[in-house]
Amino acid sequence: MSSQPINLDWDSIDTVLLDMDGTLLDLHFDYYFWTQHLPEKYNQIQNGDIQQTTLFIANRLAEKQGQLEWYCTDYWSKQFGLNIIQAQAGVKHLIQERPQAIEFLESLGKHRKNRVLITNSDRPSIELKFANSAIEPLLDQVISSHDYRAAKEDQKFWYELQKNLDFDPATTLFIDDSESVLNAAHQFGIKHLLSIKQPISTQPREDISQFPMIDDFMSLIGDQPHG
Repeated sequence: MSSQPINLDWDSIDTVLLDMDGTLLDLHFDYYFWTQHLPEKYNQIQNGDIQQTTLFIANRLAEKQGQLEWYCTDYWSKQFGLNIIQAQAGVKHLIQERPQAIEFLESLGKHRKNRVLITNSDRPSIELKFANSAIEPLLDQVISSHDYRAAKEDQKFWYELQKNLDFDPATTLFIDDSESVLNAAHQFGIKHLLSIKQPISTQPREDISQFPMIDDFMSLIGDQPHG
């Protein structure tokens, strides 16, 4: 399946909202951590069966999917009795940018677009990702949904974002790999919405987005954004 042709009118876009995990950064790190590394670490504590442990963790995570707790490392540290951030640091070498993410951010900055990271990750997760990638200096603002106590799937997040960021949905581009988050942004009125074709570099995306999907950011910066 090929990506849909995307023609953005950059003259009508002044704010670019960007997700972090699965959009600017390869989701492989998070996928590997939650489905393999964490079960192994937790199983060492429980001294149980790794398959049962993996299923147990998957089920616990599924119970909170789409809710703020799902993205809270402190919550899961308490649930599983281990330091999640410390455990994630053990596989930090897997943190990497998605193709052309750095070039895209540089191009947006050069053409005076407001580059705003909006992520469901909590601040400790953001700090870990920033320390092991090159995206932080290329962002004009960084907002965590935990700042507003509402996940991006929740309309409350978007109203709080607009109150604090003062952006116009009609002149805003938002890129995210989550269908539920993009749907929430669409409901709020964000005009330009794009999804990611392959958030996890090691495997194909299972579902098809209703929004245009990009392979990498070169498809957006082929025609440079105008001022």
